[in-house]
Amino acid sequence: MRFPFARRDVALAALAALGSLSLSTVPAPAAAAGKTPGRYVSGDFHNHTTCSDGSISMQKLVKKVTDKQDTPWGLDWFVQAGHGGNGNRNCTLVEDASLSTPAYPFVQGQGPTTTWTASIGAAAIKGDGGGIGGNGNMWRWQSLQEFQYPVLEYLAVAKNVPLFIGMESVVAGHEHSSMSIVTGQMPTGIDTVTLPASGSFSALGNADALAQWSYCFDRGDTDRSRGNVTGSNVGNNWNCAVAGSNSQSDVSWNTQAQKLMPAGGAGTGTRGHQKTVEALKWMAQNHGNASYYVPAHLERAGPFYADGNQGFNVEHLRNFNNAAPGIAFGFESQPGHGASANRGEYQVNRNTFGSEKVDSVGGTTFGGTGVYAGVVGGVWDALLGEGRNFWFFASSDWHNRGSFGPDDRRSTQDFYPGEYQRTYAMVRNGTDKLRPQAIVNGLRSGNAWSTTGQLIDRLAVVVCASYAGPGARSSASVEQLALNAASGNTDTDVTGCATMGEKLVVRPGAELVVAVAVRDPAGTNYSPYSFPNPSLKQVNIEQPINQPVLDHIDLIRGLVSGYRAPGSADYAGEWPRNTNWLRTDGTTTGLASVPAAAKNTTAAVIRTFNGAGSSPWVKVISGADSTQFLKMSYRIPAVAASQYVRLRGTNLPASVPFETDGSGNPLADLYTNANDSTKLRIPCTTVGSNVPANGTTYTGTTIDGCPNHLPTVGGVKYVAYDVAAWSDLWFYSNPVYIEVSGSTQVAGVK
Repeated sequence: MRFPFARRDVALAALAALGSLSLSTVPAPAAAAGKTPGRYVSGDFHNHTTCSDGSISMQKLVKKVTDKQDTPWGLDWFVQAGHGGNGNRNCTLVEDASLSTPAYPFVQGQGPTTTWTASIGAAAIKGDGGGIGGNGNMWRWQSLQEFQYPVLEYLAVAKNVPLFIGMESVVAGHEHSSMSIVTGQMPTGIDTVTLPASGSFSALGNADALAQWSYCFDRGDTDRSRGNVTGSNVGNNWNCAVAGSNSQSDVSWNTQAQKLMPAGGAGTGTRGHQKTVEALKWMAQNHGNASYYVPAHLERAGPFYADGNQGFNVEHLRNFNNAAPGIAFGFESQPGHGASANRGEYQVNRNTFGSEKVDSVGGTTFGGTGVYAGVVGGVWDALLGEGRNFWFFASSDWHNRGSFGPDDRRSTQDFYPGEYQRTYAMVRNGTDKLRPQAIVNGLRSGNAWSTTGQLIDRLAVVVCASYAGPGARSSASVEQLALNAASGNTDTDVTGCATMGEKLVVRPGAELVVAVAVRDPAGTNYSPYSFPNPSLKQVNIEQPINQPVLDHIDLIRGLVSGYRAPGSADYAGEWPRNTNWLRTDGTTTGLASVPAAAKNTTAAVIRTFNGAGSSPWVKVISGADSTQFLKMSYRIPAVAASQYVRLRGTNLPASVPFETDGSGNPLADLYTNANDSTKLRIPCTTVGSNVPANGTTYTGTTIDGCPNHLPTVGGVKYVAYDVAAWSDLWFYSNPVYIEVSGSTQVAGVK
């Protein structure tokens, strides 16, 4: 955020600012002829209701995250996605009359924590453990198929917002993944549906494909009923065999269940991983264009454990992408739970492998991002260095507010979807509405970027080839392409240029022109805190937490060396465990300790842009809407090898104690994790006149002093929880690939 006034004031202020700003008179461009028209739209695909382990109803969650008035962080699209397995609570019941609808009315005495048995009756619960005398838990396949999807379709029609249902799968051999199959969901017929004035609602679409996947492949689903009424053959009668595979002859195949059910004990992780690869093959065979599978908070549960269900090593991500490159195309290395005592719930000694205590991979997050993507040259760069289509995403992982109620603006656990983190994806829907398939296509394309704390809300990255003579391009011309795209909230389609998720093929010796245009939006963000950022106060910068300013942008480049073959020495490797990476003082051992399989030593920051110095950006007033953008460019001469470039940016300058190092890299978040108060280092000393007490519900936006829920050591409050997250903001772009003819092929991108 750049100015302490609302965006409607920017146009008036622009005239006064023209003396120091250049002016772009180019209006928002029409979509380029070669691409279906589209725009960057924000969304979230990982969150929870009471149907799994969340705290609110589906209706309340959808209202919170899509409304643009009652709650200002309205997203453009939303995927409701709870855990696989089962649950005993009915998330389709609403909290109060304000959420009541004709088809789903408020029932006095029954809310979203009411059990299925107490609301629909035990006889209606299906599968193993269902029926009268059962355990009261409903399998996720049934709740998706019969309850959650119909509610979501109803809300999509009633609110005219793009919604669909997904799942955070409990992964065989690992921890969790965000995924969905959109086949059957939100058919075009809902555009003309008239909702009932009273009585029940019959959905036109269905989530049958997703429900079947949940039954067949989610580790938490041990049901053997084949998706049927308890004790009968009435129902779905699913068979989970994978065509062309040996799944039915595998020792883990259960004939009654008609699915793989690996045994526990020694080898659990290995057998489970094999099942998950089969799950991806099944998705590719049956719903190849309608599916995505994105490992979530993948460092949290530690590295892979052959005898349990824990984390992911780099080789498992390669296996997934090899099996289904159009489905397993990225990860959530920036986890949700951003306000928790341990940011992202990443923690030292969090996991138990047999008798050994094992850290989350990396020990903690780095500027809120996991070590796989948060450290330049790490696992993400290793995958990009192969030329894979493997993209960066962020989601909220909303469950609850921790010690506060769901309507409080403070949090010691989670942020609502869109409140803090959001992923912007280029969705090419032309003149059509936003629909599930177009959104999945946008995610798959890699033309996406993620940000925290509304640090930026527009971004364009354009890379063009320049050759001597008639093929020469000026930096100014490519900057204008980027500025036009960002002003129109779209991308560009010019021969000889590419953007995020795309590949530019050039001749050897070409010069690359990398241009960036970004908007650091005016006014306040969604933080409830108006007092000065305690992290920045350490370096004598007085900046309200809710008015962050983009400090700098790093341009990162890495070379592409091609896919690594399974079984080769550099295909598999575990990130160093525990103090072999994160020392007790919060420093790290560095990439030298990381195995070759999990790093790309050619990746490095090649240029840092900021408001001054040797690489300053230029402030520009957009001719499209009179808001301020920042434009910048860099030229890479005489390229001989295939490579990629990507961006990251932050509100923190280099050398902020306990936040960034001298090069501007994020430090370990150990120093703001409240779980270990002995490590806290950043004091919060501002005393305000509007600091609500704990135990009250605060719905405002102007807490002007350090809040009372911060940990206190020796009488001093220290930065942690939501204050730590709002103080430390980052954005990440996905890469632009450059393939040099005659050099390594960038095989993962067309």
